[in-house]
Amino acid sequence: MKALLLTAPGRLELTDLDPPAVGPGEVRVRVAACGICGSDVHGYTGATGRRIPPLVMGHEAAGTVDAVGEGVGDLAPGTRVVLDSTVFCGACEHCLAGAENLCTSREVLGVSCGTYRRHGCFAEYVTVPRRVVHPIPDALDFVSAALLEPLTIALHAVRLGGAGPATRSAVVVGAGTIGLAVVAALAAKGVARIAAVDLDQGRLAEARRLGATETFLAGDDAGTLAARWGTSSPDTDGADLVIEAVGSTGAVQTAIAAATRGGTVVLVGNVSPAIELPLQAVVTRQLRLQGSCASAGCYPEAIRLVAEGRVNLSGFVSKIAPLAEGPEWFTRLHDREPGLVKVVLEP
Repeated sequence: MKALLLTAPGRLELTDLDPPAVGPGEVRVRVAACGICGSDVHGYTGATGRRIPPLVMGHEAAGTVDAVGEGVGDLAPGTRVVLDSTVFCGACEHCLAGAENLCTSREVLGVSCGTYRRHGCFAEYVTVPRRVVHPIPDALDFVSAALLEPLTIALHAVRLGGAGPATRSAVVVGAGTIGLAVVAALAAKGVARIAAVDLDQGRLAEARRLGATETFLAGDDAGTLAARWGTSSPDTDGADLVIEAVGSTGAVQTAIAAATRGGTVVLVGNVSPAIELPLQAVVTRQLRLQGSCASAGCYPEAIRLVAEGRVNLSGFVSKIAPLAEGPEWFTRLHDREPGLVKVVLEP
């Protein structure tokens, strides 16, 4: 099969690999579409330590069932499916408690971090356990289905932040794929006032399309401006909920500055292994910092929201390209080409 292989930091090669075998309880999927995630773009350079070569990256994927292993009787070849990016065991205490994203032996498609290497979906075929495969409606195209994975990340973060109609104001810092998905998820949850912060005006315009009612250009005063906007009563001095979707020192500091006393800041961004945290602001303002990792049980809701037309993320797909063009698009995304948000590859 054809696969896009990371052979060295910053170097991707289209190569031939043997199709993966199918074991008991497993499903082999013929990949129809796989999005390039921001974590892939940062990771393939070696900066994050989570894409150690040789590796087939890619975890935002959809396709059709090609073959099933022994014990899989509810998915026939040809079934259209989307894949959970987290490969969990289903048996540890975290999985049994519904927190499969914290699975004791979890792996992530397309990630190699030293403790494990799991090839992903920038390839014609991928094999995964049945439990991470979700059927999708026939009316849902594969490109949109590939974006279900970032939507589940957003839904998980929004759930951890307790977002709902009672949330008076919410700020999203970062309007890349995950940040835009968070805006859409907040709107779907009934949050009426949503602001987005980003460096790119085009992405801020897309945030408005997805439900943001205000936008701020990222900068030194963005947190202060967002806090002023988010203040909803004489007793608040910022937004009830802030979700950070970048993972850099500047973005986290903006998020903390935008939150009201006693507010919640959900941290989704994962670009930098370490950042500088304004500790006194967190302590004296009694902010709740909540990490958010992957998703847990969010796929049924994500599929339903997209199938019902309540969330449409396909509008910010900048390019659909064949797998062979992957190296070029990785370079253009890494160079932050203006107007380029999401690229989806078709093996």
